[in-house]
Amino acid sequence: MTNSTTINKHALIFGLVSVFLTGLGLTIVAPVLPFLVEPYVHSADAQATAVTLLTSVYALAVFLAAPVLGALSDRFGRRPVLLISLLGSAVSYFFFGLGGALWILFASRILEGITGGEISALFAYFADITPASERTKYFGWIGAIVGVGTAIGPTIGGALAVFGNSAPMYAGAIISLINVIYGYFFMPESLHKENRTPAISLNALNPIKQLTGVLQVQSVKWLLITGFLLWLPNGSLQAIFSQFSMDTFNWSPAAIGLMFSIIGVLDIFSQALVMPRLLKVFTDKKIAIFGMSSEVVGYGLIAFSALSGNYTFFILGMIFFGFGDSIFGPSFNGMISKSADSKSQGRIQGGSQSIQSLARVIGPIVGGQLYAQLSHISPMIMGMVLLVLAALVLSNKR
Repeated sequence: MTNSTTINKHALIFGLVSVFLTGLGLTIVAPVLPFLVEPYVHSADAQATAVTLLTSVYALAVFLAAPVLGALSDRFGRRPVLLISLLGSAVSYFFFGLGGALWILFASRILEGITGGEISALFAYFADITPASERTKYFGWIGAIVGVGTAIGPTIGGALAVFGNSAPMYAGAIISLINVIYGYFFMPESLHKENRTPAISLNALNPIKQLTGVLQVQSVKWLLITGFLLWLPNGSLQAIFSQFSMDTFNWSPAAIGLMFSIIGVLDIFSQALVMPRLLKVFTDKKIAIFGMSSEVVGYGLIAFSALSGNYTFFILGMIFFGFGDSIFGPSFNGMISKSADSKSQGRIQGGSQSIQSLARVIGPIVGGQLYAQLSHISPMIMGMVLLVLAALVLSNKR
């Protein structure tokens, strides 16, 4: 077993920087996306549709790519998969900034989603280099650093946009390329040859069959179902957050951005101070259920804020939601990694990331329709119901 004192510092630095870039890639495009799309559309409605579709195709590409990249990393090792994926991210950033036609933007975002599927290999990589007893702690670091990247992405994108709308994309390309060079010279392979899968079939490269295959693994099946039930309403809330804030409280973009930043800071606080203390007292399962309970309270407070018209309840609701999400993630990933052996870490982690991406494709569609057609609080009601169901599923899993 790997000892925590022998973790290679270059492996740790490369892994954490890669995780940060994954979080950054989710949001750095947000402030400039409408402006990059604008030259290629002819109306505000078409612009909004293009922006929404660019967001959806990214999540769909991650859904399709994550289990495949995870399986490839089980066969050929984590190092080549991660380096090629990061190089692909650099290329996609560059061409997205270059633009020239709407199809180029879509192709670039799809490539970024495919290479963003490397997160499955990253989780497997961390599972390789950390002992099982400390894995949840390191997954907590991953969650915090993804949160930092996601939180400051819009800030970085907006600040760099003063040099041109394409500047954030070029910056992302340069940072990704630097990490590729660093990884090439310093990143060690974490998966020894004797622990690799001996062969990889065409079925292993089929994302649908990969996903169904992972769901047939009894040790992780109900964990993944639990995750899907949580991630679906999460994706819905993220999609309607800005619209809900404007419709209910007439918030400005600056106020909405500040709320995102508060959630990001809360995520870091939770990982640095709260999770280490919880891990000393509770199991991963109990921490995950505690996180889900906090999210249920958050959804309830957000719904009540709409009924009362008081934004104080909305802020409290987002704090409860953000805290619950921040402690659920590392505990869930810890349970997933401990349910798989070294030869199947990539495949199992890929299945987990794929299901999360699928939920984040479906969630915004369902939540948006509920919000527009039924009521502004209906997505929150859906969240409460699905999370209670998720907690029951996880509680009954042995």
